[in-house]
Amino acid sequence: MLALVIPALYLVAWASGLNDLSTDLPKFGKPLNNLTVSVGREAVFACIVENLGPYKVAWLRVDTQTILTISSHVITKNHRIAVTHSGHRTWSLHIKDTRETDRGWYMCQVNTDPMSSNTGFLEVVVPPDILDYPTSTDMMVREGNNVTLRCAATGTPEPTVTWRREAGGIITLSNLQEVASIEGPELEITRVNRLHMGAYLCIASNGVPPTVSKRIVLIVHFPPMIRIENQLVGAYDGQTLILECHSEAYPRPITYWTTPSNETINNDGHYKVEGFTSNYETVMKLTIKSVRPQDFGPFRCIATNSLGETDGKIKLYKISRPASVRKPNTRRDSKKLWSQDNSNTKAATGMMEESLFKDENIDDGDDFDSAAIQFTPQFVSNFVCCITSSIIVRRLSS
Repeated sequence: MLALVIPALYLVAWASGLNDLSTDLPKFGKPLNNLTVSVGREAVFACIVENLGPYKVAWLRVDTQTILTISSHVITKNHRIAVTHSGHRTWSLHIKDTRETDRGWYMCQVNTDPMSSNTGFLEVVVPPDILDYPTSTDMMVREGNNVTLRCAATGTPEPTVTWRREAGGIITLSNLQEVASIEGPELEITRVNRLHMGAYLCIASNGVPPTVSKRIVLIVHFPPMIRIENQLVGAYDGQTLILECHSEAYPRPITYWTTPSNETINNDGHYKVEGFTSNYETVMKLTIKSVRPQDFGPFRCIATNSLGETDGKIKLYKISRPASVRKPNTRRDSKKLWSQDNSNTKAATGMMEESLFKDENIDDGDDFDSAAIQFTPQFVSNFVCCITSSIIVRRLSS
């Protein structure tokens, strides 16, 4: 009963100002501004009244026809509502911790006859949020099937959802169009292949910070396949050799090698097995530390997972060991070569001298046989060469 009496007293005081018409009527200094605030922030409407006099200012919620304040008193039971004033000219309505339900029209009213009022709209904006339940979680799909990723976002204004790949790159749509991003609450991928595997981001934004995103990982399952660059490799006994296979599979496969005699290879003093995995690709390496006769033949690299098994063959065939060439760059070799060249020069010089001077006893009266020595260009060249070599050898020996 007391709660009803108190508002009634304010209404009486409100109406009493109507009987005093001796003063000039008040007027609003400027229109009431519309406000836009983020949810949870404080909204403040300022109502400027010139020449208020004995009249009073009240704040009302238009859509619910609720009286919020009269003069400096709060009438509503909403503890988030407050009123302040600067003198009798500026009257401010405070709405603290705004909620979406606070969105609507508000009125600043003066109890003149007739009533004078000024209205403004409060817009409460809400930053985007991504709902957990309708939004897709990490998904697994078999290669060749279709998949749809969903992202449900709320906010005011209604947010826009954009899809991107976390690591960058392109998204291939159902019409085979390749794009860097695509808008919409759903991302449809037809005939999924291993290149679609990876993390996708659904990003929700509506101009109200902060922008939010969710990470969805698409996992594509497919049976193993093996790629070999060199299927025929030549080697010789004792050679160190590395064989290599490339396997693609998901789930990640079990990989191993077999010998030409079909025995599984383990790490030992003769073989070394290694594997390097990145995403869905595995590089298989087999190091043969010293090739033996039993190593010639087909080695098999094998990959197996829950969806299947495949293998590749690398045939090792025998080649001759390359001949080693000794480089004559030692001091001993140089001295030996010089000695051989010197002796050969001396021998050639002696033969030339003997051939040139063995007929020096011929009588002057004897006829000279012009056919005995033919002065051909080759003969002259050899003669000059031998004479020069003889001079060099005699100077060195002296």
